[in-house]
Amino acid sequence: MQSYGETAQLDAPRPVLRSMLRGLACRCPHCGKGRLFARFAASADTCAVCGEELHHHRADDMPAYLVIFVAGHLIVGAYLGVEMLVEWTAFQHMALWLPLTAIVCIGLLQPLKGAVIGLQWALRMHGFGAGEPDHGHDR
Repeated sequence: MQSYGETAQLDAPRPVLRSMLRGLACRCPHCGKGRLFARFAASADTCAVCGEELHHHRADDMPAYLVIFVAGHLIVGAYLGVEMLVEWTAFQHMALWLPLTAIVCIGLLQPLKGAVIGLQWALRMHGFGAGEPDHGHDR
């Protein structure tokens, strides 16, 4: 049986924006100090600093969708701006925009996945709540 202090701590609000910003910085959404990722796109099972369990997340394809959305707007906007300023051949455009698109996508993937994990943690989704079963996970 949990004491009042433990219950109050379990029910304490989790700031969504702060948790997402910590995830965006690839840090633990709980303490903001521990590393969120064990490898490039693989999240750590637990935070090495505070011990928060992070394996519950179900980021799935959401980070990839966000990367496509953000990178698409950045690259297409930049492409259209350059197209209005200079006359390049199709090869010159491809030589610039294809590698730049790949770099932007790779650079955005980990921070956006961290932000999604931070959002799920703050909203107590997919087992991040105290002792709540994960009803949304396919088994």
